[in-house]
Amino acid sequence: MIIKEFVTKLEAQFDKYMIRFSTKIGVPFLRYAIGIIFIWFGALKMIGELSPAYDLVAATIYWLTPEIIVPLLGLWEVAIGVAFLVPALTRAGIVLLAFQMPGTFLPLVLLPEVCFTVVPFGLTLEGQYIVKNLVIIGSALVIVAGMSTRKPDKLAVSVSKKNEALIS
Repeated sequence: MIIKEFVTKLEAQFDKYMIRFSTKIGVPFLRYAIGIIFIWFGALKMIGELSPAYDLVAATIYWLTPEIIVPLLGLWEVAIGVAFLVPALTRAGIVLLAFQMPGTFLPLVLLPEVCFTVVPFGLTLEGQYIVKNLVIIGSALVIVAGMSTRKPDKLAVSVSKKNEALIS
């Protein structure tokens, strides 16, 4: 009986600690993780054929030359990554991500022979690489949910009043 009560109290304390810890670092961790991933993957695309996704991007966006589209996509991804690392740019990063993410799923439709061993469940490594973007979308949604709910016009007025106070 005493051991059971001790274990129950220990579990409760552990839960409280983990919830406090996760609340404190969860969203910042997601921001940094997304930022690092996008900068890393984007930089590889900007370098060229060093990116493991080079051929996949080239085959998916076949109407543009790979020498143009792959580095351009890489630059876009680096911009997303930087925006997630700089809190003031997060909203811009969310917008860039919202435009980029649908394109990441195109190979599933345009190149099923590359993405599946057996459609629709047997994913190749390329298919897994694409489907994991669902986690990035979910992470972005968590980040958005944690953002300020103040309307941009009220935020601008608030910043303006703070600046006036600093000037006075």
